[in-house]
Amino acid sequence: MAIDKVKEYFRQFGKEQDVQEFQVSSATVELAAAALGVEGARIAKSMSFYEKEGDGCLIVVTAGDQKVDNAKFKHFFGMKAKMLKGEDVERLTGHAPGGVCPFCNPEGTRVYLDESMKRFEAVFPACGSANSAIRLTCEELEKYSGALGWVDVCKAAQ
Repeated sequence: MAIDKVKEYFRQFGKEQDVQEFQVSSATVELAAAALGVEGARIAKSMSFYEKEGDGCLIVVTAGDQKVDNAKFKHFFGMKAKMLKGEDVERLTGHAPGGVCPFCNPEGTRVYLDESMKRFEAVFPACGSANSAIRLTCEELEKYSGALGWVDVCKAAQ
């Protein structure tokens, strides 16, 4: 299971015990916020997109109350934002839908963090399953995700 890989990954940092597993689903921002008892904006959602070549994946982690701004995305990445189809998610991210996270992704996966999360002391990304999360500061998220940088490619969801 992907969550086991993520726990093993966090073991090297002494943080495997920080991975939380719930008895309920945390597969959406709303469900994760309810499971954690936090506002939805603090859920660090991992949005996965096709790379230009179509055989790789780009993950943008953003605050739960944001959505991708297509013009900003295209300006920064030089391509249209095309989200992964359900049947491609696990193959290209290493995680099933609802558990996509910026940890333990296949080699070549590019991860970026959206500036929208910087307003919070800590955020909660998934950990490879549809009922998991971990509390991380933005600095920790940047370190543990191996993110290539911070971007501003989102806008508040209506």
